[in-house]
Amino acid sequence: MVDATRTIETVSKPLRLNRLVAAQYKVVFAQKRSVYGQTMAVWIAASVDADRKVGVIVSKRTFRDAVDRNRAKRLMREAFRLTCARLIPGVHLVLIARSGIQGKKCAEVIRDFERIAKRAQLWQLTTDVQ
Repeated sequence: MVDATRTIETVSKPLRLNRLVAAQYKVVFAQKRSVYGQTMAVWIAASVDADRKVGVIVSKRTFRDAVDRNRAKRLMREAFRLTCARLIPGVHLVLIARSGIQGKKCAEVIRDFERIAKRAQLWQLTTDVQ
């Protein structure tokens, strides 16, 4: 049996996802800055710390089945993980799934997230990554 704490330590930092804690969700919603896409809505808050963090919300009202909710969460987390290096530092995001995410492939969700990030002016045009 593999020790869970040991496997988390061995995963390199870029592969792990920086998640928001419960109190940080309130801070993001208090700033009232949101951008909507076809598959998700993104709420944005500038933060003092230099890392990029994300929180994910999927409503039971929109997605009745747990399988659909979990798939939507996985797709949004993966879209953030693959593109977070291109986002400006010092932002906290809350991703909220919309009904348009159902039946989409990962590449489509990533493209939608990139469009949202560009529209919200969160996208870095340079290639220097922090």
